[in-house]
Amino acid sequence: MTNNTNATQTAATAATTASEAHAHTPLGRIDFAKAAPKAFKALIGFDAAARDGLDPALVELIQIRASLLNGCAYCLHMHTSDARKAGEDEARLHMIGVWREARNFFTAKEQAALALTEAVTLVSRGGVPDDVYAEAARHFDESELARVLALIFTINTWNRIALSTAKVAGEDERVAH
Repeated sequence: MTNNTNATQTAATAATTASEAHAHTPLGRIDFAKAAPKAFKALIGFDAAARDGLDPALVELIQIRASLLNGCAYCLHMHTSDARKAGEDEARLHMIGVWREARNFFTAKEQAALALTEAVTLVSRGGVPDDVYAEAARHFDESELARVLALIFTINTWNRIALSTAKVAGEDERVAH
């Protein structure tokens, strides 16, 4: 009986210690860049091609809005920091999540991009409505619109990588790579 009690206590202590350790670590999540370097490099290339020729401020607005919708704190912190470094107005950053109620902070072109970002990011909730697509097409030529769409695709992919691998907001791994 004593051996069983000791074994049970030891197992309980080990489980508690393990769960406490896991509370502070991402449960052995992979480092995607190291585990799938070809896929990671391909995504970096796709991302670079998507943003090529687009206004850097617009790029950050799109990435911030998608990251907000996806609940990706890692990417949200990264892109709001990038936007600030690029000189983005602090008030606009605060209004991205409520841009429809704060339209005066954004150009018609930015609003069209934000609406398209929402529709593509939340595509399972009803697709991309024709009116949203048409409004974006009014503000972007075909090549720009394709790159805006590609940018929306890439930030959604980056958000899913960060969320799946438990990236920690405030840590910018781009510096390490």
